[in-house]
Amino acid sequence: MSTDFRGAYEKSAILAADPCRLVVLLYRAAVDAVSEARGRLAAGAIRERSQAITRACEIVAELALGVDHSKGGEISRNLVELYDYIQRLLAQGNAEQADAPLAEAEQLLKTLLEAWEQAQAAAEQAGHAGAAVATEKQSYAPVNVTG
Repeated sequence: MSTDFRGAYEKSAILAADPCRLVVLLYRAAVDAVSEARGRLAAGAIRERSQAITRACEIVAELALGVDHSKGGEISRNLVELYDYIQRLLAQGNAEQADAPLAEAEQLLKTLLEAWEQAQAAAEQAGHAGAAVATEKQSYAPVNVTG
């Protein structure tokens, strides 16, 4: 029963999330999937390793599809190339049953996650600063006390 509540909470968080938060959630899920795959590899659990790698590949593919090339320019092209490289590492780790490519993919995803978490924090800070300015302006609005 508690997993039902957790699933409902996660679904609600996803549906209410802003785009930056969604990207952070996707990166976390990808890192978790690669970490799981590495654990399954060490345990010799072939099917579960493959499933975790497939999940990571699907998430990375979704991230690549979400890149806005019209706004990103060269950065967006480089990011898509990095996603492609990560997917090749995941495929290599799966095919060769090797940890090193999975470890590299995990580290790259963690680095990207950290960058997006920083961007999200900056966006939230800017949003709170904007709200504070708006509140401050409202608190100094002239009040008609004579009428």
